Amino acid sequence: MAGLIAWVLVLAIAAYASAGGTDYGAGFWDLLAGGAQRGERPRRLIDHAMAPVWETNNVWLIFVFVVMWTGFPTMFQAVFEAMWLPLALAAVGMVLRGAGFALRKPTRRLARRRVYGAAFAVSSLLTPFFFGAVLGGIASGRVAVGTTASADAWANPVSVLTGLLAVAATAFLGAVFLCSDARRFGEDDLVDYFRVRALFAFAAVVVLALVALPVTHDDARYVWEGLTRGWGLSLVVLAAVCGLTTVLLVLRRSYGWSRHTSVASVALTVGAWGFAQRPYLLPTSLTVAEGAGAAHTLRWLVIVTVIAVVLVGPALVLLYRLDTMGELEPLTDADTRAAGAPGDHP
Repeated sequence: MAGLIAWVLVLAIAAYASAGGTDYGAGFWDLLAGGAQRGERPRRLIDHAMAPVWETNNVWLIFVFVVMWTGFPTMFQAVFEAMWLPLALAAVGMVLRGAGFALRKPTRRLARRRVYGAAFAVSSLLTPFFFGAVLGGIASGRVAVGTTASADAWANPVSVLTGLLAVAATAFLGAVFLCSDARRFGEDDLVDYFRVRALFAFAAVVVLALVALPVTHDDARYVWEGLTRGWGLSLVVLAAVCGLTTVLLVLRRSYGWSRHTSVASVALTVGAWGFAQRPYLLPTSLTVAEGAGAAHTLRWLVIVTVIAVVLVGPALVLLYRLDTMGELEPLTDADTRAAGAPGDHP
């Protein structure tokens, strides 16, 4: 039972990395879009692409914390004691990000829009970085039961690289999805705009992954061994294939399947990390069996998970489907052509 719940946790993290990561990636490109005039059209597209689902994506993060707290309380306590600072910073980033996104669009004064936009964009970069840093600290074995909070737990080389990889991966997801959104709205210049950014983001992922190889080998040896053999290696290879397939689809301007392959590359990477850590929740100090809650608690958690999948799952699938089809948030000429092409203004 504990092993089943552990995989539920991994799947929930993969869902959040994919769905929430796409939103963080859109915010990343919002940050780099330029000044108020130069970045107006890309930002309007980002607003319309995110508006129907940005709050829904955080459901996955809540589910992750509920499963951790209920199913693996010892792990939950250890992680939050050792990593309270980066988790607190990520939480603050999420609040500022949501407030900035919600308040920017209805605000008419340019100065206030810039403040809200900056809060949204900067938080979209910092939040995935801190979440990635936490995962890097766990993978490197720096978190154990009784570990006190310290900068080394999340500011070490593995954590920093994992945080940067998280940012680059979200930027890749965001750009790929925005290519498809721009094409759906008939904005060919914005398609090319985000197409170039998707390719650069993938290049950044590859470079960071290559840099992370020797660092992980030296500083997170148990996870390294899990990623270089068995199921861990198989999923890493599949993730790489999906990433390369996404790049080929983007280069061929075929955006129908690029969303699916980009999501698969991120989700498979999270799955590979899950296989690499087993049987540990906290390498190499706390196994799944040792960190599991009471048996009856795990049984009820399985029941609640099944109920959630049956009741909430179809609604989420329908929401994502309607969003990708453009049925929820139409884009008008006032949002696109009337603002001019990206880069037309200084």
